[in-house]
Amino acid sequence: MPIAETIHLTVPSGHKIYFASDFHLGAPDRIRSRERERTVVQWLEAIRQDVSALFLVGDVFDYWFEYKHVVPKGHIRLLGKLAALADAGIPIYYFTGNHDMWMRDYLQEELGAVVNRNAVRFEVSAGRKMTSLLVGHGDGLGPGDRVYKGLKQLFESPLARFAYRQLHPDFATRLALAWAKSSRAANNQKGEDQFKGEDQEWLFGYCKEIEAQLHHDYYVFGHRHLALELPVGANSRYINLGEWFSDPNRCPYAVLDENSLRLEFFTP
Repeated sequence: MPIAETIHLTVPSGHKIYFASDFHLGAPDRIRSRERERTVVQWLEAIRQDVSALFLVGDVFDYWFEYKHVVPKGHIRLLGKLAALADAGIPIYYFTGNHDMWMRDYLQEELGAVVNRNAVRFEVSAGRKMTSLLVGHGDGLGPGDRVYKGLKQLFESPLARFAYRQLHPDFATRLALAWAKSSRAANNQKGEDQFKGEDQEWLFGYCKEIEAQLHHDYYVFGHRHLALELPVGANSRYINLGEWFSDPNRCPYAVLDENSLRLEFFTP
């Protein structure tokens, strides 16, 4: 995949950039999703004093589809906290994932968020250090997974979006959540959320392919539901942000300051 653009960011002294993904709010039920949402809000409150930019790297919601005047019910605590951060001048970069690929302009209009549908290169100046990053959700990247890549191309087509929009929101939501639940169960049965080894980790392979063409200090992705740090080359690392779904007491995120970009874990 060609890298279409580079966004330049500056981190003020004493501040940091934070990254997280795969909250999957809405799953598996309202009660457990609400508990997870409260944890996310606690984390956002904990970083509020030193965050200079917030990256939400896909699958924040287990399901999201925007009609012209309708968005999914719920998630008001998270959206309210994000609005408070946006009103305080904190830029929010949102990357759509495979569960929220049908996002349109709601977060852009309400939060001023920058919504990205593909991986984006960033050059970040923090102190005297310049750090290059490639950030994206990660679904459909790298070799293999041809069935999903075909489905993604179909689902992202204007015709598919138009056809789905004709469904009543209540029915469309039930249908999508049932699909997501069955897909998650199938992945669990196949052990998809276990480390497959470097040769079988498609996202890691993608990072090595890009690194051979253009150097990045860090590759930051989600999607795999595995909190990982792997060397891509002598001076480059692949970081996967993991997920907040399975262990509410060990929630992974990444933080970039003037020294490094590293994985950390939040305990509510």
